[in-house]
Formats: sequence, structure tokens, C-alpha cells
Amino acid sequence: MGRMLRVGTPVLLLLLLGAVGWYASYVTTVLVWELRKLLPWLLAAALVGLLAGVPALVRLLTRRRDGGRGTIGRSAALGWLGAAVGLALGALWLVYGEYLQDRAYATTMRVVTDPVPELTPRAPYVVGEAQAAPNLGDVTGEISDVSYLPDSDRFAILVERRGWLTGYEVGLVQEVPLGSTSRAQQRCRFDESASARIGGWFTHNLGRKIAAERRWARFSEEDAYVHCQGDTPVVVVPLKRQTGILVVTERPAGVALYDGTTGKVTVTDATAEVPGPSYPISLAARQREGTAAVGGFADWWFERSGWDASEDGANEGNESEFTLRHRDGSGRSVYVTPLTPQGEASSVVAVSVVPTRHSGDGLAPLTVHRLSPTWSSPQAIAALIKAEYRDVCCWNDDQVFEVVPTGGTTWTATLGSEQSIRYRVEGRGQINGREATCLKNADGSLVRCAYAAPGSPEEQELQRREQQKQQEQPANGGSGPVDLTRYTDEQLAELNRRLSEEVNRRLKER
Repeated sequence: MGRMLRVGTPVLLLLLLGAVGWYASYVTTVLVWELRKLLPWLLAAALVGLLAGVPALVRLLTRRRDGGRGTIGRSAALGWLGAAVGLALGALWLVYGEYLQDRAYATTMRVVTDPVPELTPRAPYVVGEAQAAPNLGDVTGEISDVSYLPDSDRFAILVERRGWLTGYEVGLVQEVPLGSTSRAQQRCRFDESASARIGGWFTHNLGRKIAAERRWARFSEEDAYVHCQGDTPVVVVPLKRQTGILVVTERPAGVALYDGTTGKVTVTDATAEVPGPSYPISLAARQREGTAAVGGFADWWFERSGWDASEDGANEGNESEFTLRHRDGSGRSVYVTPLTPQGEASSVVAVSVVPTRHSGDGLAPLTVHRLSPTWSSPQAIAALIKAEYRDVCCWNDDQVFEVVPTGGTTWTATLGSEQSIRYRVEGRGQINGREATCLKNADGSLVRCAYAAPGSPEEQELQRREQQKQQEQPANGGSGPVDLTRYTDEQLAELNRRLSEEVNRRLKER
């Protein structure tokens, strides 16, 4: 009996611990994820320990008849040498492992010279974020997430309920239009029984509920968003899984749907049915960062290959992975990022595109469109807009918002304040050494061009207006209204002088 207790007790404890570990799906998922991330470091430490300990192990196994005299010093020296070699190899492995990670994320990358697909402009992210709070009404919670839903061309706002052991309070989906005063919005409230949220405490942690439905899957908070299914709020959480042993990377793993009325979590791989992005934006960003490994290890180490996101300050608040819809009406949407060469250059030389929807458990295709000609940096474009359209930008709180690629060889910048978008400026890169830009109203109607690209639709529209103006001149031979914007400063000054002289002459005659 005693022997059975001595043997059975440890076995029972192990089984009990295993059962607890299996039941605690969230804790074990987090531990496994973090341990797999640490594997390269553990391997480096193992190399140091192995090479440092081999000399001592050999000395113990091959003791000489003299009792080992004179070998301790040599073993210690060899041990230190092995530790140094192990440390060097471990550091090399850590660096090379990061290169292999980038290479793994860049496996689906395709570099082309084709134009960027035609994309539809949208309200800047910072504007959608700024207009969220004023439309929440009597909501007392705090905004935890603002996301753009390309399917409906609206911004989704997720509000947390105040308190420690609470979930979300309300989801708001609102329209932030370009060129109209419409403010269509839909608000859906969470039931108090649906008390889980991302980052919540204990059983109120949404990650714990998701892990109970799909073990070993995790997510990034920035990937989640809310939409209103009638009066029911639904939190959509794109999931990720880990692959690899020594080179650990992430892959998509379906989508978790959290019902804000019942509190039920459903995990599905039918991502096409989700009314918004189903491919994690954090994974798209990681793939874009992996373009640094487009060349060999030396090029990656010395940063001689690949691209960086444009980060010169003009797109502050949202510098990469712009979510934009295709202009062809297909309903497709993509994550788009202007790219600059690694180093000091700030000109935009390429644009990366990753679809917001992707079926299967592999990485989505990453397409890098090389630009010819290249564009100036967003900061330089903003300065150019302020110089060429100083009469409309930038007064009071008006400013130049996001400069984003909108297809072909074009970019679009929005002008106005956080509460009212008034204009947009569209450019076509550098044409004949000049930046071709046109000012349009927020709804897309043409106002004027600082320099219309030859053969562009804007140039054709301006020519049509000029012809129409000539045809509408008075039949008595008099000239019609003069477009004063075409006058230079000197011409306006001369016209003002002549007008003053004529007014004074007529006054004297009276």
C-alpha cells in the first residue's frame, strides 16, 4: 500500500496539473506563445552552455592516472574559450534568425512595375477618430478603438464601459463623408451580461473566451473592430497562429465573433462572411516590414535592400497600412502603404498592397508596385500644397491630412479641419520636373490646377471650361467675366492702378 501511494501520488499530481493546464486554455496559450518566441534565445544560451561545458565533461570522462593534475587549468581555459565561441555563435544565430523571419514573411512578396490599382479616397483616419466623441451622446465610457470599415465606407468606434470587471458599453458606426453634410450613424449597445472585453480582468477577459473556443490562437488588439448587426453589436477579432520551431512566424487563423447581446464567442474560418477586414492588419504590417530581406543577408544587415514606411511626419497618426477600397465597384479593399528606400531618402519610390480579405491559413499576397517617376515625400507634398493653394490652406485649424496612394500614378491629400473636410488635392507624381497637382472640392469636383498633367482628365476638363467660357461671351462683342486667378501679381497691381485712375477721373468730372 505504501509503495502504491509513493508511486501513485506523483502520477496523480502530474495528471492533476496537466488537467489544470489543459483547462486553463488562455494561460497555456499565452505561455506557449511567449516560450516559442524565446526559442532563439534559449538556443543561443544552450550553445554557450554546451561549448563551455564540453571541456569539463571530457576531463571527467577521461581522467588520467595522475589524478587529473595539470588538466584543471587547461579545462578551465578550454571552457572559457568554448563559452566565448558559444556566445559568438549564439549572437550570430539571433541576428541570422531575425533575417530568416523577415525572409519567411516575404515569401509571398511580388515586386512589379504595374500601376497601383485605382483606389477610392476616404476621410482621413484622424478625422474619423476626432468625430467619434461628439457623436456618442450620453455614453459615459471611454473610446478603446477606432477602425475603418471599407465595405460600408464608415468608421467603427468601440467604447469600453467604466469599471474593472466590465465589458464594452456601445458600438458606433458612423459615416464621415467627403464632400457632403450627411452624418448617417448607427449605435448598438452591449448588454451588461456581455461583460468581456479585450484586456479585461479574470473571466471578463475576451482573450480567455476566445482561447476556450480555439486554443493556441491569439490576436493583436489593433486588429479588432466592432460592427452593428441590427441592434446587436458584434466585435470582430481576426486571429493568428504560430508556425515554425527555430524560426517562429505568425499566420492567419480565422476570425472570432463576440456577440454583444448574449456574450457568446464564435470562431469561424468563413472569413468572407465578415462585414469588414478579416486579414489582421498587424500581420500585413509585419509582411511589409519583411521586405527588408528582399536581398541577401549582407544587404539586410547593412540595410541596403527593401523599403521602409514613409515616416516624415505629414501622415502623423496614420503612416502605414491605409485601408482603401477599389474604385471598380467590386467591393474589394486593400491595405496600402507608401514606401521609401532604407536610409536617408524620403521620396516615395514604391507602394505596398495587401488584401484585407484572404481565405486559407497562409499569408496573403504582398505586392510592391515600383513607381516611375517617384514621388516627393508626404512632407514635401504638404509644403507644396500650402505654397500653391495658400488661399484655401491653411487657415485657422485647417491642415493637410493624409497623403495616400489612390491608384495608377496618383496620390490624394485631404484639406480641412478635424470636423470638416473641405478640399482634396490630387497629384500625379513628378511630370517634366514639376509636381502635377489639382485642387478639388471634397466631393471630387475640380476647382483649379496648379499644373495639370498633360493628357490628364483635369487638363481636358480645364480645356472644356475654357471653350465653354469663350462660347458664352456676350454676343455684342464684349468680353465675359475675366478669371482673375490667371493674372500675375504684377498684372493685378497694374489693373488696380488703372481702375483707381479711372474711378478718380469720373469723380472729378462730376
